[in-house]
Amino acid sequence: MRYADLISLSYRTVISHKLRSALTALGLIIGIAAVVILTSIGRGIHTFVLAEFTQFGTNLIAVFPGKTTTFGLSGATISTVRPLVIADADSLSKLENIIAVVPVVQGNARIEAGKKQRRTTVLGTGSAVPELWKIKVVRGRFLPKEQSNPRAFAVLGNKLATELFGTASPLGQRIRIGSDRYRVVGVMEKKGQMLGFDMDDTIYIPAAKALELFDREGVMEIDLLYKSNAAVESVQKAIKRNLIARHGREDFTIVTQNQMLKSMDSILSILTLAVAALGGISLLVGSVGILTIMTIAVSERISEIGLLRAVGAERRTIFQLFLCEALALSGTGGLCGVLLGITVVKILDAALPALPVELAWGYIIAAFVVSLLIGIAAGVAPAMKAARLEPLEALRAE
Repeated sequence: MRYADLISLSYRTVISHKLRSALTALGLIIGIAAVVILTSIGRGIHTFVLAEFTQFGTNLIAVFPGKTTTFGLSGATISTVRPLVIADADSLSKLENIIAVVPVVQGNARIEAGKKQRRTTVLGTGSAVPELWKIKVVRGRFLPKEQSNPRAFAVLGNKLATELFGTASPLGQRIRIGSDRYRVVGVMEKKGQMLGFDMDDTIYIPAAKALELFDREGVMEIDLLYKSNAAVESVQKAIKRNLIARHGREDFTIVTQNQMLKSMDSILSILTLAVAALGGISLLVGSVGILTIMTIAVSERISEIGLLRAVGAERRTIFQLFLCEALALSGTGGLCGVLLGITVVKILDAALPALPVELAWGYIIAAFVVSLLIGIAAGVAPAMKAARLEPLEALRAE
């Protein structure tokens, strides 16, 4: 029998039992759709997180106090040795291929402006923040270049400026941070959130002032921007030599942006694979359904098999016929599952724009291929049983 005839006959058999075929394929449809939806959410989160990490520019290196072997967010490293100080940042800024250096101190304090007050995040930084973090000043200017005794200037995040001063200009206004008074010299552009941290609800003050405000000895990290044509390994070695010469030993951790992205990419890839595996569990249910229905089909069609064998159909033809029926069920279920999953993803993207979703075509194709393999695996045993039937015994079974 020609393959075209096999396929045509298989689909006619499947269509002739519409309800049974639909219920059998339902398990695969749900399984494939679950894989498509879950992996699309996983891939969307993957892309979103990596974009969040790179929105502050590229060619960045962070130096944390304390020698560690793990990576974390700002402030996650606790040092029990000599802390990083502003003088370290000044020394690093003189290295070759270094464009800008920013010492970072982070804390939370009460801000008062007239009769309004609220607590917010305070970032002690340097003058190079706009260049290094790719964030612009929309009104006024940023903090002036670091001095040995910096003046009490402050720059407000966009949201904080609106909440404290409304539509009035905050430039030149006096505010109180903790127990000290500061003059507002600028307002930053809207930047949004980074991994749950609201950059617009933030106030920037000189790093030295932040150390006094929070009574700390050293900064939480030092961020560096290096030239794009410089090799990150050579820049990393230069930073390491400089700080060892200053500290006498390697009591710090250097993390490049590439290392952070590679670690994050690895973690998020595993997460996407895990959610794909969860969705794949439903495919097992679908395979059991196909195995069951094909076994029943063989039992119901014994006389048909005997007639086919009596008119000259070979065992191989009977085997191929029932295997094609199983493939027709799994292929149709897989295709419907893919279309359903893509449709749901598109609806989620339109209805919930805050939820990052992105179609993971690699997983979608893999899920469809798995559905076909399930059809083959579930159809082999019933097809072999049908092929082994003797013509006379099959005809008597009626």
